[in-house]
Amino acid sequence: MIVRGIDRVLVMGITGKQGTFWTERMQAYGTKVVGGTNPSKAGTTHCDVPVFATARDAMKGAGFDVAVLFIPPLMVKEAMAETGADVSIVFVPPAFTKDAVVEAIEAGIGLVVVITEGVPVQDTAEVWAYLQGKETRMIGPNCPGIITPGESLAGITPHTITGKGPIGLVSKSGTLTYQMMYELKDLGFSTAIGIGGDPIVGTTHIDALEAFENDPETKAIVMIGEIGGDAEERAAAYIKEHVTKPVVGYVAGFTAPEGKTMGHAGAIVSGSSGTAAAKKEALEAVGVKVGKTPSETAALMREILTSL
Repeated sequence: MIVRGIDRVLVMGITGKQGTFWTERMQAYGTKVVGGTNPSKAGTTHCDVPVFATARDAMKGAGFDVAVLFIPPLMVKEAMAETGADVSIVFVPPAFTKDAVVEAIEAGIGLVVVITEGVPVQDTAEVWAYLQGKETRMIGPNCPGIITPGESLAGITPHTITGKGPIGLVSKSGTLTYQMMYELKDLGFSTAIGIGGDPIVGTTHIDALEAFENDPETKAIVMIGEIGGDAEERAAAYIKEHVTKPVVGYVAGFTAPEGKTMGHAGAIVSGSSGTAAAKKEALEAVGVKVGKTPSETAALMREILTSL
């Protein structure tokens, strides 16, 4: 699931605000964007690439590896089937996200990155159930995606804030992902995965920990969690049994009031369940050093890498 080798990219809805913004940033990163779609602007160019009316028109005589999706869901299946894409990035409105992801899964896409925020939890639950037994991996929803610095970007992580290095990062929070990458930019990252903070997500802390444990380029891991649910406690149990690489952690939400939703849909505390203190205790019990702030967490990682 660690993204590598993204080559030729088709941006559907390239002339829209989000399509333009992220196309320009992917191009700045070095991603080869070869075309886009917009039915009303076919035959023009945008971001220095040709614009086609539909996915089918764009595919004639071309071979694409990746389709970055800024489109209504009914185009997804056709685009995936005809491009042979291995990654899709979904920016469709919340009401249509479930259909878009299901169509991408049906097309046999290897990785679906769902950036969309506000997807109904029931829709995500239905997609999660549909994913079982399929080869597709979903990251998100409500996430920044995944970046392997110097190699590939599948998401909205600012690519200029860090370089390549030995640290693997998995985080519920997009903002804290960016902060941690910036704090440790001189050391660099093997891959950073923003899994999203909704109650149900396609890729969990445990999935990312397993990937980093098996990745020879990752020497140490930063895990960022937040209040709500028991994902971090389950990750702690997994670390105890399966992870040999050093892990440092940070849990956002120590000052969150009980019973109040804080930002992400999954970040809600009920009584003693899901508190930052409980998560910190579970992680420290299995040998994970947990910082009180993102900066302290970064300092802990520096100490670990120095000692390796």
